[in-house]
Amino acid sequence: MNPRAILRRLFDAAIAAADPARCVPPQLPSGDGGRLIVIGAGKASAAMARAVEDHWSGPLDGLVVTRYGHGVPCARIEIVEAAHPVPDAAGAAAAQRILQKVQGLSAGDRVLALISGGGSALLAAPAEGVTLAGKRALTAALLKCGATIGEINCVRKHLSAIKGGRLAAAAWPAPVLTLAISDVPGDDPAVIASGPTVADPTCCAEALAILERYGIAIDDALHRRLAAGALETPKPGDPRLAAGEFRLIASPRQMLEAAAEEARRLGIVPLILGDAVEGEAREVARAMAAQALDHTGQGPCVLLSGGETTVTVRGKGRGGRNTEFLLALAQALAAAPGIHALAADTDGIDGSEDNAGAVIGPDSLARAQALGLDPAAHLEANDAWGFFAGLGDLLVTGPTRTNVNDFRAILLA
Repeated sequence: MNPRAILRRLFDAAIAAADPARCVPPQLPSGDGGRLIVIGAGKASAAMARAVEDHWSGPLDGLVVTRYGHGVPCARIEIVEAAHPVPDAAGAAAAQRILQKVQGLSAGDRVLALISGGGSALLAAPAEGVTLAGKRALTAALLKCGATIGEINCVRKHLSAIKGGRLAAAAWPAPVLTLAISDVPGDDPAVIASGPTVADPTCCAEALAILERYGIAIDDALHRRLAAGALETPKPGDPRLAAGEFRLIASPRQMLEAAAEEARRLGIVPLILGDAVEGEAREVARAMAAQALDHTGQGPCVLLSGGETTVTVRGKGRGGRNTEFLLALAQALAAAPGIHALAADTDGIDGSEDNAGAVIGPDSLARAQALGLDPAAHLEANDAWGFFAGLGDLLVTGPTRTNVNDFRAILLA
C-alpha cells in the first residue's frame, strides 16, 4: 500500500475513535427524573449535542457553542457558531445565554455539559471589569508568545465569568454531569476548555506571573485586581461543585491506541512515543527525527504521538503547529530514504488555515528545490502553510467535529 494511504488510514482511525456519535451515547444519564438542560462549548460540542438528541427521548432543551463551520443540525438543542481561537461577540453572547440557562434551577433539574477543546475561546464571557476587546488582545498575545495551553487557560479562567468552575457554580443546586473530549496534554479536567464545570486549582497570582513571564502588558486596574486576588475562581472543596460529575469520554491516548491497532492490522509495528508531547514544534520535530533515524532498518514501523506543540511566531507567514513540525522534520531527516510522515490537528484545522496538516516523504526536499521553495526560509518566516501549499501536500479534511489534539505519525517503510 502507498505510504501516504497508510498514514491517512491511521489518521482516520484516530478520528473515528473520538467520534461523538460513538463516545457520547454510552455515557448519557438515565432518562428518569426532571428535565435535562444541555449546555456546552467546543469544536466537538455540536456533534456531541446531535448524539444526545439521537439517543434521548425525555424532555430536553439547551444551547451549545462551536467554531464557525463546525455546526450540525439539531432539533431541540440550539447550535451557535463563534470565533476560535480569538473570541468574538458571538461567543460572548452565547456564553452569557448559557449562564442564563443554568440560573434559577432546582436540585431536581439536571444539567448536561458537553465540553471539548476550543471551549475556552468560544465561552467568552469576560469577568466584571474585563472587556471583550481586552480578552481578545490577551488571547492573541498568548497564542503568539509560545505559552502552553495550560498557561493560556490559567489566564483565561481568571478573566472569565464562566470558566474555572463558575458555570457549575451558577447551576447550583442542580447537579452537573460533564462529558468531555480532551485536547490537552494530561487530560486535566481543569484545563480542558478552561474547566467551566470543575474546580480550579490555579490562582490569580499564577495568572499574573504567566503574563509577566511572557512580557504581556495589562492595564494597571487589571493588574491590581489580579494581584489582590479579586478575580479568583471556585476552588476544590467548594460546596457548589460537590454534586458535579466529570466523565472523560475521548482522549489523545485513545486515539493513538486506535491508530496503533490499525497499524497492526496493516502489518506495521506501532510505537507510541506519548500522548502529551509539548514544546516548540520545530524542536520536537528535531528530536523525533533522531528517534526515527534510530529505528531505520528495523522493519516496517510507525512512531505515533499526540499532545500539543507550540509555535513562537516571529515571521509573517501562514501555518500552524503541525505544518511547522513537518517542515522542521523534513529538514532534520534530510531526505532519509523510506521515511514518510503525517501531522495534523484532529479537529481538521491547523492554526487559522483551512488544512488539518500536511504530509512529507523522502522526496519532499528535492521537489521543493525543483519548485524554488526554500524550506529554511519558510520555517524562519513561520510560513509552513505556504511551503506545503506549493508542494501540493496539505492535508485538507474539513471540520471533523471532534478534537483530541494533534496526531503525528512517522512511518518507516
